[in-house]
Parts: sequence; C-alpha cells; structure tokens
Amino acid sequence: MIEEHSEGIYRVRRITGSTSTKPYRCPGCDQLIPTATPHTVAWLEEDVESRRHWHTICWTKRNDRKPRTLRSKGAPRY
Repeated sequence: MIEEHSEGIYRVRRITGSTSTKPYRCPGCDQLIPTATPHTVAWLEEDVESRRHWHTICWTKRNDRKPRTLRSKGAPRY
C-alpha cells in the first residue's frame, strides 16, 4: 500500500502475527512489539533504510504525538 505524508511517500505493509518472528521496538511509543503480534511496517519509498516496525495504532496516530522517551545514542534499537 502507498501512503502520502508530509515527509514523503511511504510504502506501508500490515504484518500478521503469524509472520512476525522476532520482537521490534516501535518508534512511535518506544515500546516493544512482541513476537507474533500484528503490526505495521513503513518506509519512505526511496529510502529502504527508513523501514520501521510500528504498532498499527502508533502508525495511525503518529502525527498526533511525539515519542516521550529519547534514548541515548548508544541505546540498542530493535
């Protein structure tokens, strides 16, 4: 699916729980997305490196709020 936002054009995929085989860290809320949890993957169309795994509700509401937790530069990213 393609979505247009102020940052650019995003490729967006909905991931089912059965295809989610490892945990990820949501950039919207900075919380863990556990294994086997349905979620959303989105990236800028021309920048695959921007690919991130989001809770679906965090992706939907991302323009309404900012992350509350700022991790230090050396903190692990999932």
